[in-house]
Amino acid sequence: MKTYRIPNTPFAATRIAYGCMGIGGGWDATPLSDQTRKAALASVRAALDAGVNFFDHADIYARGKSEEAFSGVWKEMPGLRDKVIVQTKCGIRFENDPVPGVPARYDYSKQHILSTVEGSLRRLKTDYVDILLLHRPDALVEPEEVAAAFEQLYVSGKVRYFGVSNHSAWQIELLKRYLPHPLVVNQLELSVVHNQLVNAGVVVNQDLPVMPTHGEGTLEYCRLNNITIQAWSPVAHGRIAKALAGQGEERLRAAGELATTMAKKKGVSMDAILIAWLLRHPAGIQPIVGTTQPERIKEACKADDVELTREEWYSLFAAGSGSKVE
Repeated sequence: MKTYRIPNTPFAATRIAYGCMGIGGGWDATPLSDQTRKAALASVRAALDAGVNFFDHADIYARGKSEEAFSGVWKEMPGLRDKVIVQTKCGIRFENDPVPGVPARYDYSKQHILSTVEGSLRRLKTDYVDILLLHRPDALVEPEEVAAAFEQLYVSGKVRYFGVSNHSAWQIELLKRYLPHPLVVNQLELSVVHNQLVNAGVVVNQDLPVMPTHGEGTLEYCRLNNITIQAWSPVAHGRIAKALAGQGEERLRAAGELATTMAKKKGVSMDAILIAWLLRHPAGIQPIVGTTQPERIKEACKADDVELTREEWYSLFAAGSGSKVE
């Protein structure tokens, strides 16, 4: 698989990453079953077999069980740790955690960042994570605390590089003023049908389009500042497939029908076309594929070899936006 060089790191990351959110089973306190562990390893092996070297986690995925399930790969494949890039996230806290009655919230206090990383390292059974992301913007963030936590993690060797997820350009600027290390990644929701980050740069000085824009300038900001953009939910979390079955918006159905037609022409799956749409963008976007089905992982990764013309790209963009390009 072709790779991207993540700026300010030594990493040659595969253009497609594997998202491990779904491999841990249910989001409850039920312990991991042998069946779930086995299925998780089958998914991870499918990604590895497809050439993927980048694996995305978060401390909250299946309440930590996804990280735990993933760790079984080290025993199956000795020597793999130094050949893959492992990324995790922190900052989201569930309601009733750690005591009943507390609300769901975001937490970028130094103490929480440090304790979260310790938990992830324990579950992942590794001495370090390659990249740590702040998962969702914390309205009460104190950048000085984040900076102190990052520096302690870096000096201790527990985290090599840092980034953010779901952050705007100005939120990144605020953090950068205090941080001792560059932010190398911003992971954002982005797909053919959730294309606001792209659309915001197209409808400048126009009336609002059918689909509102959000995060204006974030895509361009990341390009200017050498921050790799990762796309979560690159195939719209199954919403396009549901629309094709008659359960969704017209624009989702139109995008799905067009992607299906292109897929048949190019001999790949619809997922591969949707992912290739992201790969075609010159920003060097890295889609995070999250299906747990080994065959679908394999088919999705074929996007790495799909070439979309400018006309095909814009046709998908218009369909996903629900309006013509004018």
